[in-house]
Amino acid sequence: MSMDGLLKFLSKVQGQNNAKEDDAEVIFNSLKHLNIFPRKGLNLEGFYRYLLGDLNTPLSPRVHQDMTAPLAHYFMYTGHNSYLTGNQFSSKSSVRPIKKALQNGVRVIELDLWPARNIKSVVLHGGNNDVEVRHGGTLTTSVKLLKCLRAIKEFAFQVSEYPVVITFEDHLTADLQEKVAKMVTKTFGGMLYRPEIDGLEKLSPESLKKKILISTKPPREYLETQNSNSPHKSEKTSEEQGDDEKLRSSRTNLFSCSFMCFANKDQIDEGEQLQEEDEEMKIPEYRDLIAIPAGKPKGGLEEWLRMDAKQVRRLSLCEQELEEATITYGKDIVRITKNHLLRVYPKGSRLDSSNYDPFVGWKHGTQMVAFNMQGYGKHLWIMQGMFRANGGCGYVKKPDFLLREKDDFDPSVPLPVYKILKVKIYSGEGWHLDFHHTHFDQCSPPDFLVKVGVAGVHASKARRTKIVRNSWLPEWNEEFKFEVAGPELSVLRIEVIDFDKYSKHDDFGGQTCLPISELRNGIRAVPLHDRGGVKYKSARLLVRFDLKDPQDCSE
Repeated sequence: MSMDGLLKFLSKVQGQNNAKEDDAEVIFNSLKHLNIFPRKGLNLEGFYRYLLGDLNTPLSPRVHQDMTAPLAHYFMYTGHNSYLTGNQFSSKSSVRPIKKALQNGVRVIELDLWPARNIKSVVLHGGNNDVEVRHGGTLTTSVKLLKCLRAIKEFAFQVSEYPVVITFEDHLTADLQEKVAKMVTKTFGGMLYRPEIDGLEKLSPESLKKKILISTKPPREYLETQNSNSPHKSEKTSEEQGDDEKLRSSRTNLFSCSFMCFANKDQIDEGEQLQEEDEEMKIPEYRDLIAIPAGKPKGGLEEWLRMDAKQVRRLSLCEQELEEATITYGKDIVRITKNHLLRVYPKGSRLDSSNYDPFVGWKHGTQMVAFNMQGYGKHLWIMQGMFRANGGCGYVKKPDFLLREKDDFDPSVPLPVYKILKVKIYSGEGWHLDFHHTHFDQCSPPDFLVKVGVAGVHASKARRTKIVRNSWLPEWNEEFKFEVAGPELSVLRIEVIDFDKYSKHDDFGGQTCLPISELRNGIRAVPLHDRGGVKYKSARLLVRFDLKDPQDCSE
């Protein structure tokens, strides 16, 4: 194949109408080390290597969306309890999952701040002078806050230059809040964004590049037993009184407290219960760190839905609260999330670090759909697939129908079919390099099949290819067609399994999820990932994508 022939292929088959000679030259140069070129151009083996190579990806590797809109106009890759290594009740806390999340493009890191569990200090002084990160009310271990902050500083912008938001779930005394303020300021220095008079409504991911933002509830004087007669005492809700009581109990019986608190985890998980605004804040250093104020107004959800855009705020709801709110306030949530930030987090009963359907939040404009990155499963795969969009930078622009100024989108009304997607599964390779030869079967090569489906606001049932028996290099050559409503809120799910007729469970051979609105037409190399979302070095599929408007498709 000559240079002209490759250019014609890029234009006619791959849909790269603007392909230039330089693009073809890059492909030629990427294959020269293989020493498979005849004098006049690309031979069949070289062409095949290009098709299955890293240059022929199904998604653009570049950030291409408008990044100058307000923060509220973007979905943000968000973690939940980002410091946990495993389950939500008894696993270890560490900086390792924080580093991993940032390396995977996560832009919102959650840290739960508590006074350190130092029994000697509590007994001698009735208090503590250090801060640790842990899942309060559980048996999880702790990690020092300073170690977490240093890990964030080191890894924040290795993968993406766009801003990192740290959400604090704050259970600290006033003196410890002051200590946190000094610690954060010293660690991040010029990387820390300090709020200005105009607020966040005019700030964008582009203007906040390489900045770290703190989001938590504004401080109020922390009331403990010994200063219950303070003149600054304000009325608390029953939930807040319960939080303080549990904190006091922890000084005498930590393990008992763990079980008591966890039983009511959905109510205290955010540390952002209804509260009076404290007009005379006693910790100005801490207050001045907060770029995105969090917490529910005195009137609850209904009051939050009536807020204007003068000052961007963040509300947090657990997944059940959001589901219940969407029944009555669906359009209102879409309207308010045009300007304010909404964070949704997993319910407390997900002890195994499982996750929920993210599309409930996304179709209502929720910017921060917080996920347990420690687990596995299709919902986590979908989350990972969604944020492979826009160059994997961790920010994905909301679809226009969620941002219209005069017409609020009604999430309860089904979207019309907007695109037709054809997916042809040709073949696969690389498993023999990533897996031991007896991994799938002791006596023979694997029996691979591929499952393909669409997840989103208009999901489709997964289809299956035929089974190709006893082959490390399977060929299927099967095509599937899907109707897609709301492609910006849809991902293509692909999973490879090794069929085992002698077992109830088939063996896992790899998976991937791809944002449908960003699929590149043509024949593409699709890398496969393991159950945790880590890309295999070699295993991949050769797939053809054809995404068109319904009127352009013929039977």
